Formats: sequence, structure tokens, C-alpha cells
Amino acid sequence: MASTEGRMSEIETKLALFSGGTGGLDSWLTGAHRNIILGRLSGLSEAGLSCSLLNQLLALAHEPAVSEGFFRYYWLSQTSHTYDVTRLTDYHQTYSTIDRVVSIDQLAWGLNRFYIDALLYFGTLKRAFLELKNKSFDELQTFYHSRRLDTDRMVHRGVVLPLEPIAHDDRYLIAEMACKSFEPQEDDKGGLLSALQGAWIEHEQKGGGPVKAKTLLDGAFIRSNFGDRQMSLLYAADEILEETVDSKESLIDTYNTVATTFGRARRAALANTTLYLSTANDLDVYVATSMRNRQQFRDIAKTCEFIFSHEAVKPLNLRYFDPTLSAAKGHEDKGLIECLMVKCAKVLVYTAGSSDSYGKDAEAAMALSQGKPVIFLCDEDQRRRFFREIHPLSRLIDFRTGVAVGAMAARSADEAAILLSRIFENTMRYRVEQPKKGYFRLVETLTESTIRVQTNDEFLRDTFWNCYHGPV
Repeated sequence: MASTEGRMSEIETKLALFSGGTGGLDSWLTGAHRNIILGRLSGLSEAGLSCSLLNQLLALAHEPAVSEGFFRYYWLSQTSHTYDVTRLTDYHQTYSTIDRVVSIDQLAWGLNRFYIDALLYFGTLKRAFLELKNKSFDELQTFYHSRRLDTDRMVHRGVVLPLEPIAHDDRYLIAEMACKSFEPQEDDKGGLLSALQGAWIEHEQKGGGPVKAKTLLDGAFIRSNFGDRQMSLLYAADEILEETVDSKESLIDTYNTVATTFGRARRAALANTTLYLSTANDLDVYVATSMRNRQQFRDIAKTCEFIFSHEAVKPLNLRYFDPTLSAAKGHEDKGLIECLMVKCAKVLVYTAGSSDSYGKDAEAAMALSQGKPVIFLCDEDQRRRFFREIHPLSRLIDFRTGVAVGAMAARSADEAAILLSRIFENTMRYRVEQPKKGYFRLVETLTESTIRVQTNDEFLRDTFWNCYHGPV
């Protein structure tokens, strides 16, 4: 008797993660007949657990029965999924060769699969159980297969037309700040050349002589006439700030050097945008970033090249939007282009710099609200913890389904590349946690980021789902 009680206690401990008491498969081990159910489970190695017997145990817990297909799918098969079911704790290859559950490990493995699926696609365990319990094996296969990414197609779809190259050092010139300085609109006071010429005249009036371009752009003439645009002028002139000019002619020659580079970079960036638009319907990854200076353009360019040439993703032939290679004819067009790219991309990579911006925050929010995987790339532990645990964009709602969606906070470009490979190869790795009774988290194991949650606040949980898909 003591050994049976001890075995029941071991089983209860083993299955504690799956005993939150929030409905469906989460409640069958917590009711009044709990001891009868645990006692029967203690004999799995002798008699096993068939679908019929599982349904009897569910009935004792006042829970509805499951179909033979449901039972087979979760406990007796290892079909292709959006994550690798064979890497879950307690997996063994023999499970697909038998017709019943013969161990607590096998039972836990199938429950783990169901809990991951429930949190990934349904928001709560109870909703998932009610939705899936009557489905056939083929229906379940079809349901999850439709959520897989077609890796083989990606690998074999061929290459796109090549983008126009732009040197890393020149990419800052495609920014809108540079465009306004080199191609001022009719309602502007003038561009960089007008500012430099005006500053040179002021310099000559004060005695003249050789002077650096940076000094000219920091003079009284600029502050008086271009004060609201001084930062943009300095940004656009970054290449020539340390250049010394000693005449109006040398000033114009110096300006023309960077203006020529600007023209070449802008033409290439506009052409690249056309190419990006031509492949928008097949875009894999959108890179969201905000670049405020030349070095940030260099850094993002290098980051993109590192990630998408990484050995983990290179065979996948990923198509991605690199913001350091694209420009638009105006900021309104730029907004439309980027919204389309976010909508079409399958995954968004958010590069977290020293400061955030409305633009890339909005892009990340759009992606999360569409249920897309979002990777926050943070190279500092403190920033990573902030995005993983505090930032308001860490968890949002998939507007189509109501399922809570969390971002993954990667600590390096290498980690981001590995995540991308797992996403596109359907080999993601997850862990279910229950830090409080009935409160469930789905954790992505590489970054330890929470990507799904189910609250244990029953009133909030019921109100949310009653209202979310109800009349508004």
C-alpha cells in the first residue's frame, strides 16, 4: 500500500506542471476523483492507457472525451510541426510504434505537446481542448501543417535580382536628413550648399582664411538662418566636416565631392526599393531599426550582412529587407513602403540601439499584432532584460486570434541568426512553465523569453475571451 501511495505521489509530482486546474486537460488531475485517476496511472507499465480508458478518467474529472485521432496525434506520433517534438523532455522513439500510453514519461510528453500548442495557437488550455478534442488525426495534421513554413520551397525558389551596392561608409547618405540637405524642397530655405556658402561669406567678413567645414556649420550664420536644421546639415556633411577650405571655389569642390557620392547612393537606394517592392509578396524578414548617425548605418549594415550570411541561415536563401539599402521619394512614401514590408514579412528583427524610436517601435507592434515572430536584438544584458521583461512591446495581442504574443530578446547577431534558422526550419524549442497555480508561460529556450501567457485570473481570462470574439 505504501509503495502504491509513494508511486502516486511521484506521478503527482511528475505531472504537477499539467495540473493548473483551469479546464480541460488541465483539470483532470485536480478533481474529487484525483486519487482514483492517479491510482490507475500508477499501473501504466502493466496495462497501459488507451484512448477509451483516458476518456473514462476524463469523465471522472467531469471533462469531455477526446477522439481517437486526438489521442493518437499527441501520444502515439511524432508528426512534423512548427517545433521539434522529438526534442521535448521525455520523448522516446518507441512512442510511435505502440497503440497506447505505457509510461508516465510518455503521458507527460503528450501533455507537454498539447500545452505548447494550446499556448501557441489558442491562448488558453481550455479553449484549445474544446477546439481540438474532437478532431481526427488527419485534421490535426492539416491544422498544424498549415502553420509550418515551407522550408524546402524557400531553399529552392532561386535568387532574386541583385540589389545595387552601396558602400557601408556611404549608406548614411540615403537617410531623409541627407536628402533634405542635398535636395531641398521649394519651401525650404536652402540646402547644404546654400548653408555653406552663406557661412563662408560670414567667415570672409570676419577676416577669412582656411577653415574647417565643421566650423562653418557651427557659426552664427547657421544658427541664425538654419538653426532648426543644423543637426541635419552636420549629419549630411559628415564626410567633409574635417576638410579645410580656403576659398569659395575649394568650398564648392569639397561640397561636390560628397554631393556626388550622395547622388550615387540615392539612385542606388531608390532602385533597391523598387526591387524590394517587386519581391514584397515573398519577403521573409524585415529589419526594423532607427539610424541617427553615420556609425549606426555602418553598424546595421554589418549586422545584416553577418546575420544573413551566417552558416545557420545561409542555406535557407532568406529574402530580407535591409533598411540601409533602401530610400523613398518622400517620408509619406517611406511610411507606406515600410508598412507593406512589415505586413508581408514572416519575421521581424528589431535592432535595439542606445535609444528607441517611434518608427521601429510601431513596426514591432504591427508585427506582434499580426502574430509574427519578433526578435529584439540587444547587445547589452541590461537592455536585453529590459526588452525581455519590462518593455511594453514585450507582449502584445495577435489581433486576429486574441492570443498573447511575446518578442524574443536575443543577445547577439549570432543568436538572432540561430533563432531565424529555427523559425524557418520549423525547429523552435519551447518550455512550459507554471510559476503560479494556473498561470502558464511558454518560454523560447534559446533566449529564455516568454512568448505566450495564460493568466490565472479567472475573471480576466473569461472576460477577455467572452469579449474578444463577441459583439463590439
